[in-house]
Amino acid sequence: MRDWKRSAGRRLLCAASAIWALSAGTTLAQAMPFRIDAQPAATGIRQFARQAGVQILVQSDAAQGRRTAPVRGALPVDRALEQLLVGTGLTVVSNDGKTIVLAPPRTGLIRTGWSNAGGGALSSPPEPVAPPEPDAPSIIEELIVTGTRSTSRTVTESMAPIDVISAAELSKSGKQSTRDLISTLVPSANTSNSGAGASFAIKTVSLRGLSADQTLVLVNGKRRHNTAILFVNGTTQNGQSPPDLDLIPSAAIERIEVLRDGASAQYGSDALAGVINVILKKSPDGGSMTALYGETGAGDGKTAQFSGNLGMKLGEDGYLNLTTDVRVSDMTDRGDKTLNTTQMYFPLNALGQPVRVGAPGSTPDPREATADRHTSHPGSPQVQLYSLSYGAGAPLNDEIDLYSFGTFSSRNTAAWLTFRNPNASNNITAVNPDGYTPKLFLKDRDFQVAAGAKGSDVLGFDWDLSTTFSRDDVDYYENSLNASLGPASPTYFFIGTLKFQEWTTNLDLTRELDTGVLAEPMFLAAGLEYRDDKFGIVAGEPASYVNGGYVAPAGSPQAGVVFAGGSQGVTGFPPFSAGSFSRDNISAYLNVEQKLTDKLEMALAGRFEHYSDFGDAKTFKLSSRYAILPNLAIRGTASTGFRAPSLQQQHYASSSTIGVIVPPATTTQLYPVQLLPPDNPAAIALGAKPLRPEKSTNYSIGLVAQPIRRMNVTLDVYQIKIDNRILQSGTLGPNAAVSNALASQGLNPQQAAFYYGNFADTKTRGIDLVVDYHTDFGDFGAVRWTVSANHTKNEFTRVVQPPPALASAGIVYIDRVKIGDLTVGTPKDKFIVGADWTLGKFDANLRLTRYGEVIQRTSLAANDETVSPKLIADLDVSYAATENVTVSVGANNLLDAYPDSVRAANRGTPAFAYYNQYSPYGISGGFYYARVAARF
Repeated sequence: MRDWKRSAGRRLLCAASAIWALSAGTTLAQAMPFRIDAQPAATGIRQFARQAGVQILVQSDAAQGRRTAPVRGALPVDRALEQLLVGTGLTVVSNDGKTIVLAPPRTGLIRTGWSNAGGGALSSPPEPVAPPEPDAPSIIEELIVTGTRSTSRTVTESMAPIDVISAAELSKSGKQSTRDLISTLVPSANTSNSGAGASFAIKTVSLRGLSADQTLVLVNGKRRHNTAILFVNGTTQNGQSPPDLDLIPSAAIERIEVLRDGASAQYGSDALAGVINVILKKSPDGGSMTALYGETGAGDGKTAQFSGNLGMKLGEDGYLNLTTDVRVSDMTDRGDKTLNTTQMYFPLNALGQPVRVGAPGSTPDPREATADRHTSHPGSPQVQLYSLSYGAGAPLNDEIDLYSFGTFSSRNTAAWLTFRNPNASNNITAVNPDGYTPKLFLKDRDFQVAAGAKGSDVLGFDWDLSTTFSRDDVDYYENSLNASLGPASPTYFFIGTLKFQEWTTNLDLTRELDTGVLAEPMFLAAGLEYRDDKFGIVAGEPASYVNGGYVAPAGSPQAGVVFAGGSQGVTGFPPFSAGSFSRDNISAYLNVEQKLTDKLEMALAGRFEHYSDFGDAKTFKLSSRYAILPNLAIRGTASTGFRAPSLQQQHYASSSTIGVIVPPATTTQLYPVQLLPPDNPAAIALGAKPLRPEKSTNYSIGLVAQPIRRMNVTLDVYQIKIDNRILQSGTLGPNAAVSNALASQGLNPQQAAFYYGNFADTKTRGIDLVVDYHTDFGDFGAVRWTVSANHTKNEFTRVVQPPPALASAGIVYIDRVKIGDLTVGTPKDKFIVGADWTLGKFDANLRLTRYGEVIQRTSLAANDETVSPKLIADLDVSYAATENVTVSVGANNLLDAYPDSVRAANRGTPAFAYYNQYSPYGISGGFYYARVAARF
């Protein structure tokens, strides 16, 4: 049996060598690229805040009549600020590295009328105050670029709920993926940890109870491409091809902005639930190296990860930032408690010859008593992931800056599928006398490259012209057997290849327009986008999909058996499913933001899109924020959205063997299932229609408060209605109607089937709470407390029913299993409590997450399963051994918690699952690690 596992020592040595090469020739100073002309102080300070990534507070009157000096080149922020303020008479009265307060010399600060160059105005009663404490919640904010086309907003001043995950939070965790960290820190985010077939390779993150492909992913504000893989045999995330966050090196990330609000009018298709914007590092100096090793409490799942980041100057004023990441993980196996209790071997006659099961006078094969019945291996897959990324930028001249960034990834994954008994019709005993377990391998090659230019003052507009090209190719291989080829069957197959390509070009224009009437200038943004998508399927080798018609010889216990065709586990992509499919779309948007008074601001966005395959889509969004009191504001949004059906949903076709209840049986057994494209005649015979886009209506209202010093509180309530929701149908058949439809197209009639359709309308309601509080205990250190919670409820408001002729034949599009996956298959409630305690050189980060109840519905209500509520503890403890070296130990799932086990009726035949794979925290138990990080 082939495998990709190589020498661990060789892999780790190669990874360390690559990171060491990146680290050569660096300096200790951290710098940022600046390009600021001499100009009025208010404008110069605002530009400095944006380019430095800090917030600056200054009295409006103090900035009037002053001019800032030019700042050029890569400089530390404090030195660049000194240059900026030369001749202004302004001095720094507070600077914590994130928020800077300026004032004229020897004057008190008047908080009323402060100009917040990092994000709008602040207001409170007009009274002189001392310079604020560095951690005062009224001024410490993260700058954001998501949810608004303006880059100067802060989180609490935004008109929609936004979470910002900093690079520091990324480094205080043993999570190996960006996806897992988001689902740990964002209350309404959940990760799907289950899947069969190719679905095991990619885990997904979803927002606000919706699907993963209903969240738009951006990198530096540019659309991230989707994976080529379509989740077919997963659980709660069936039928999706979302972007793969694991392929973005975590060491390259400066911060992650999560907009928990519909944003199709601003960013286009897929943003029904929200937007995840990954901001990459741009520093031209310094860097870091990190090494992590860990394993599970059961002693498997051994993981080694190395990453390195390096910033370099590009010319005089430019930057080049490089990152490499290598991660190698072994499988976890949680099948030790799932024993194969079936009869595995053919019985023997009086002469000791194998005969049919149930033959008169037969006796059990002696091997039944000694067989290894640990035949299932559910758990996390084996992964080898190698990623690179870069970010670069430099001025072309005094008016235009050039930039580019990209990611490149190579990932190999492997996982076991379900065991095939020696006496099964999908085995040939001459090839596998003791049965076999198919093993699926995926080779994923992925890249995204963006390049652009931006400048200012073209008819008063700042402009940004960019193009982004990306591609994801996934090759499928399998150790398996095609029983219909008999003893001549190969045992290793090329299953086929999936390809997805996306090319997006954007022109974005922004400017401030001072009407001289309202509280602040009007902010305008407009833009155009052209996108070309391509999806392709390459057929597998013939042995992976043909039915060879093998007939076992007379006298054999398998004589007369109809052998299963195609490779077992995942059947090869046949020629009828192969092809190349494409579409393009063009869109235009307009966004207006205006502060009407000192307390009220509003924003309006509209977007028009034209798709070559389904026509036009129009969306809008209205947002507002009203400051009721200086430390209390109300905000709200109303928007429409859409999600275009993916090319994968429209054209993907495959066959696999999964657990199906075949009447009159009441437990699942392995049975072939054919996924049909909606335009396939067999699918049309079963009621399929061309896919239409999903359309949504979103409403949210929230409160932003600072009830006491150093505390921020946000509370947001939302409702999302989705019409024409695209879902994977329930398993259709096996019955006569399905068999006839498949046979009419020359497909194996002894199969069940499913396809994708606009099967339902749904409604999602929920509430998010986020509380952040800082406490200073003096000699006992400081603690940052976070409390967040989410409650989400999904329900079906309409379910499409099949025509009477199909209904009478037993066809049900959306059965109780599919309804359960959407309504109770993920936790309705999620609570997170975190404490990050800093004491001298020590830092301890403890996070407690309580997941609410999950229900796995089955075809028979009596067999429904429950995943009980569970408290998961994550702990990371670090020590600054030197100024630049930090060592850490920690645990994900510190208490080694496992979900409930499933009852025997739902484990499959032969048994596969023991722990319930609907668990939102997985089935592998605790992961314990050590980490060393160095900065230079």
